[in-house]
Amino acid sequence: MGSISCYAMVVSGLESIAAKEIESVLGAKITRKIDGLVTFKIDGPDPDLFDLKTTEDVFLLGWGTDALTYRASDLDDIRKWTAKEADWTRLISHHHSFKPKTKGKPTYRFITQMDGEHGYHRKDAQKEFAKGLARFIPPNWRMVEDNASVEFWLTINEKTAVAGIRLTDKNMRHRPYKVAHRPASLRPSVAACMVRVAELKPHHKVIDPMCGAGTILGEYQIYAESWRVPRAAAWGGDIEQAAVMDASANTRKLGKIYLNRWDARWLPLQSGTMDRIICNPPFGKQISSDVDINKLYRGLMIQFNRVLCQDGKAVLLVSDYAAIKAACDNVKWKLEKKFRTQILGQNAVLSLWHKPGPEGTLQGE
Repeated sequence: MGSISCYAMVVSGLESIAAKEIESVLGAKITRKIDGLVTFKIDGPDPDLFDLKTTEDVFLLGWGTDALTYRASDLDDIRKWTAKEADWTRLISHHHSFKPKTKGKPTYRFITQMDGEHGYHRKDAQKEFAKGLARFIPPNWRMVEDNASVEFWLTINEKTAVAGIRLTDKNMRHRPYKVAHRPASLRPSVAACMVRVAELKPHHKVIDPMCGAGTILGEYQIYAESWRVPRAAAWGGDIEQAAVMDASANTRKLGKIYLNRWDARWLPLQSGTMDRIICNPPFGKQISSDVDINKLYRGLMIQFNRVLCQDGKAVLLVSDYAAIKAACDNVKWKLEKKFRTQILGQNAVLSLWHKPGPEGTLQGE
């Protein structure tokens, strides 16, 4: 069958984290990382592809380009590239090897996404995309508006375009464990990225002091299942009782987690007892206007520093990086990694911090 070229949609800025998971889980060769996209090659159909956690969607790769001009002439190129640059018959065969044919007459649909200002409309691009594909679609297939067995996708982002066949569905980005939802809840794929950045070991005690609906704790438990060895119980809490109840509903089947209602600025935990903190503190827009974000973060980090053990690490996701950096500097944490991303339309930074051991030395784990 030979190698199969694929691409994964990823939350912007987190491509390198997703690429590492793709390499680890699939043994894939990463061929490119650009904004929101990771392209890779695998040796053949691998069911583990559907278990990726840091990706939003995965596709078979038809063609891709960085040569869009933003002008209407792009439409001719989209049709020509679609008709000539991709072996759609082979891709459809690959699709069937990943996902068996449905019973009855196969159905299909075209989907086009477009970001940025272009000299044509999204529907125009989709029309040319469909023209380029026309001769490759078997005559007995039926086009539908929704729930198609095969989806042909064209994604345009500024001067970049990529086309392919979707392999995954909404179940990749929406976890079945999330039965309770809260406003502005963290995307599971972002929480999965945070967990993978934390450099976790089975003996680590992990805490999310501001757990909301429990998405980070849920992704931690799913990640830890791969160890296949006993692991320490996780901890979580929130200032809102409703959040604690939602987190309990979402994580009760995933593993042992101690959940509490608390104020993260005054954690009822012994000092130095946690190995990893993974947390998404409130963004500026999520708190009342009379709360000073700098003061809030400073208070949080003093408390986080108290419960974090020597040589422990913390993964934090915030929109105001300057405020969290000042708070981390105040407790003498050292920045190890930083990823700029976007969360709910806001610029944000995912960062990994290290609490040095005595005299700043790195202690063995």
